[in-house]
Amino acid sequence: MNISKIRCSANWVPPILLIISCCGRSPAAEPNWEKVRVETLQHFQSIVQINSTNPPGNETAVVDYLKKVLTSDGIPFQTFALDPARANLVARLKGNGLKKPIAILGHTDTVGIQKEKWPVDPFAAIRQDGFIWGRGTTDNKDCVTAGLMLMVMLKRLNVPLDRDVIFIAEAGEEGSSRFGIDFLVKEHWPEIQAEYALAEGGLVHSEKGRVRYVEIAATEKVPRGAELVATGTSGHGSRPRRDNAVVHLAAAVGKIGTWDPPMRLNDVTRTFFERLATISPPEEAARYNGLVDPTKSEAIQNYFAEHDLGKYSVLRTTISPTMLNAGFRANVIPSQAEAFLDIRALPDEDMTKFYTQMERVIGDPAVKVVPNPPGRPAAPPSRLDTEMFHALESVQRRLYPGAITVPGMLTGSGTDQIKRG
Repeated sequence: MNISKIRCSANWVPPILLIISCCGRSPAAEPNWEKVRVETLQHFQSIVQINSTNPPGNETAVVDYLKKVLTSDGIPFQTFALDPARANLVARLKGNGLKKPIAILGHTDTVGIQKEKWPVDPFAAIRQDGFIWGRGTTDNKDCVTAGLMLMVMLKRLNVPLDRDVIFIAEAGEEGSSRFGIDFLVKEHWPEIQAEYALAEGGLVHSEKGRVRYVEIAATEKVPRGAELVATGTSGHGSRPRRDNAVVHLAAAVGKIGTWDPPMRLNDVTRTFFERLATISPPEEAARYNGLVDPTKSEAIQNYFAEHDLGKYSVLRTTISPTMLNAGFRANVIPSQAEAFLDIRALPDEDMTKFYTQMERVIGDPAVKVVPNPPGRPAAPPSRLDTEMFHALESVQRRLYPGAITVPGMLTGSGTDQIKRG
C-alpha cells in the first residue's frame, strides 16, 4: 500500500541536542519539552496538510507556512525560486564564526498518491492508532518540521553558537532537483555553503522496546538504470523462430536476475557490520564477521539474500528487472522486446565496466544493454572521523544509553547533496 504514517510521539529532541553538541553551548534553562512536542506536532500536521506532491510540486505553499513561523520568532530567512510556485527557503542563525556553518536540509515536495488505496485522506494528517497518517510524514515533512523547530528553539533559548546554522527547505527533491538543490548550488552557493550538511536517511533500530543501534546514513547507492533490448525477425506466431526477440530477452533477464555482482565493502559498510557484530548474539555476530572470510562469505551472502534483503543489498551493486515490454498481438512474433532494470550502484562503481560485464554475463549478441541517462551524481562516502559523526555518537549515547551508533549506506538512494564542482 502506498501509505505514509509516523508515530505522533516521535522524539524531536535529537536535532537540538546535536546542534548544541556540534556547534554551541548548552542554554541556561532547560525548555519544557512537552510544550515543544505539542507545538512541533501542530506544525507537523499543518505542513503535511499542504498538498505539495511532485509533480507539480507547489512547494511555495509550504514555504509560505514556514515564513510565518520564522517571522513570528524573529528568525531571518531568504527565499529563492526558479519557478514562483516552487520556492526554496534558506534561514540562518549566526554564530561567532569560530567554525564553518552547518546546514540542515528538508525537502518540501512529496511523491504522488494513489488516493483510492488510502484508508484515510492523505492530506488530513489524521491522528489514529498512535500515528499521524499522511503523505510526506516520513518523506520528508518530518525533517522539514524538525529543521523548523531546531531554528525556533535555538533562537528562543539563545543558544551560543560557534558556527552559523542554516536551515534549507528545498523544492524538487523527488525527481526535479533543478528547481531545488541544483538551482541553489548554481545560483546561491554563498547562502548555503557549509562544512557539514544533514539530510534525510538513517534510522533508530529497536527490538522488544529497546533501542539497539542508531544508524547514520554516511553514503548511498546511485540510481543507474538500464534497458535490455532484444531484436529478431518478426513473423507469425504459428511458425516459431530461433531468433524470437521475446525468447532471447527472457533468457537474458533470467541470467541478469540471478547474477550476483562481486561483493565489495567500503569503509561505511565494513564498519556497519563490524559494529553490529559487537552487540549481536553469537550466530548473528559470526555472520557479520564472516563476510570477509573467503571460506564463509558466499554462504553468508546467500543467507542474507534469503532472510535479510537490506544487508544483502549493501554488499554490491544490485540489479532488479522491473518491467517488460514486447509485442502487440498474441499471434505475432515481435521484432523487438525490452526489459527495464533498476540498478542501484555502489558510490564508486565504474558503470562503463559494469555494463560491459553485464553483456558478458548475458552472452547474446541479439541482446544489448542500453544505459539510462545518469541522474544525480555519485558522492564519496562521508568520513567517520569527523566532529559531526562524533557529535552524532555523543547524542546517541545521551538519548539511548546502552545502544551504539553505526554508519549505514542507503540502498534506495536519491538524496539531494550540497556539492559544488
